[in-house]
Amino acid sequence: MPTLHGSCLCKAIAYELDSLDMPISHCHCHTCRKAHAAAFASTAGVMREHFRWVKGLDKLSSFESSPGKLRHFCSQCGSHLVAERLAQPHVIVRVGTLDDDPGMTPQAHIWTSHDVPWLGYEGLAECDEWQPPSDLND
Repeated sequence: MPTLHGSCLCKAIAYELDSLDMPISHCHCHTCRKAHAAAFASTAGVMREHFRWVKGLDKLSSFESSPGKLRHFCSQCGSHLVAERLAQPHVIVRVGTLDDDPGMTPQAHIWTSHDVPWLGYEGLAECDEWQPPSDLND
């Protein structure tokens, strides 16, 4: 697998990784939902030896969202890039911050016991751009 590159929204922070070592999952836990302001966050584990910060460490901020779990984000644009538990051999990359195609698709939704009641998966319009066509609103 070629090196994958990732960055925050403002490009102040960049990282690279040699491989996604764990499957991509959509995490629905309370803290991911709040940290990303989204119904779920797409994540994948990467062994520490396969992950490198390459730019912008001076812009990297961290927050302990639960005991022992650090979430690293850009202090300039707010993008959440990586989470970690220091005792674990891997970091948890936010797949949406990859600049390259990871070459795999999500394998699971996790922490669905924390799901929000308004989230549905099927039967929604698929729009190539911003808004649904006007006939959906009639």
